[in-house]
Amino acid sequence: MNGEGVGRRSPAAVALAMIATLVVSVLPAASAQAAPKTPGTAVLDGARLRQARIELHRGDPELRRAVAHLTRRADGWLNQGPWTVVDKPRPAPSGDVHDYLSQAPYWWPTQPPSASNPWGCPYVQRDGQRNPEVDSGTDRQDVEKVFDATYELTLAWYYTGRRQYAEKAAQILRTWFLNPATRMNPHLNHAQFIPCKYDGRAIGVIDFSQSYTSVVDALAILDTGAPGWTRHDRTAMRRWNTDFLTWLTTSPFGKQEAAATNNHGTFHDMLVAALAYSTGDKELARRTVREAAAKRIDTQIAADGSQPQELARTRSWHYSTFTLVAHTRLAAVGHHVGVDLWAHRGPHGQSLAQAVRHLLPAATGSADWPHPELEFHRYAASDVVRAAADAGDPAAARAVPLLEPPPRGDLWPLRPAAEQLDSIAG
Repeated sequence: MNGEGVGRRSPAAVALAMIATLVVSVLPAASAQAAPKTPGTAVLDGARLRQARIELHRGDPELRRAVAHLTRRADGWLNQGPWTVVDKPRPAPSGDVHDYLSQAPYWWPTQPPSASNPWGCPYVQRDGQRNPEVDSGTDRQDVEKVFDATYELTLAWYYTGRRQYAEKAAQILRTWFLNPATRMNPHLNHAQFIPCKYDGRAIGVIDFSQSYTSVVDALAILDTGAPGWTRHDRTAMRRWNTDFLTWLTTSPFGKQEAAATNNHGTFHDMLVAALAYSTGDKELARRTVREAAAKRIDTQIAADGSQPQELARTRSWHYSTFTLVAHTRLAAVGHHVGVDLWAHRGPHGQSLAQAVRHLLPAATGSADWPHPELEFHRYAASDVVRAAADAGDPAAARAVPLLEPPPRGDLWPLRPAAEQLDSIAG
């Protein structure tokens, strides 16, 4: 428990309560607006979003606190962006400024850049040392802002009805994905490239697979009637997603990532399933989720619930929670297409619930995490534990009151699906 409401409240808690009261005071009156529509979201449960909005307008205090956190984030995006792939200092190796470019973080130039050698090649690896070019010379940081801003602005519009949130989200989406002068081409041929060595790598797919499903859900929410989001925008974005899904399922990089046996493969499946569902290919979505039972759960999770591949990492806690974000979000897509991944039991008893239970001692603070971790954040597991509790696991349900809330505020009541709550950089 975070202790709010027990004894004297801290100045921060008092301020948050004041913000929550102000937020609700400017919400459209429930009686003065049409009944909210149910978004056709791929990961989130649209019916739960609709019910949360109804309960918010009835004054639910937990939802009011969550909306205060959400609108504070959304307000921070209103004067930022929009961002575009054509703004990077140098184009991708293809020469097309519309091609997305990201760079392997631990590779460095050995020569000063020049007209004949603009990248300073050859590059050499310095393991663990992050090259600042990754953040300033490519599209990686900008696309993460696109994803986060779109999602938070869209959710803020859905719950408050404030049109500036929807209009800003629409501007960001049109600039990055749709406008001919600034749009991104629907592929990741140059993600995680290494100058003068590889023009792109399959593992770069995770630049999108780890977060883009939030944008897919944001689009479904905007499609319920957001101001500034037109029918033409909706059609064009669906076409972009269809083209991107084709690339993910047919390109060499997409196929290589699908064959990955660690978290990369699970995130790839999650993205494919969500895109397939949102673009109308329900059978592909269903097949992808169904095959993940044996392909992902049985091979990645041990009988005791540990994830051996992730425990071998220097950030074993981070990656154990990170991979379960993909598993549980994939299971959420399965809920929409009639596949229950939570019910699956592997030949040695492997299951998603068992994997979450493995995290519970550290997630609740009752025991230390006994594996290597460079930067332990207990709250990183909070969302995956709540996902397991929602799926009916009693151990996870008992753990929920003991979880540590994320430092920027708990948004679970507004978007009940797991997200990675600690840093995914590095």
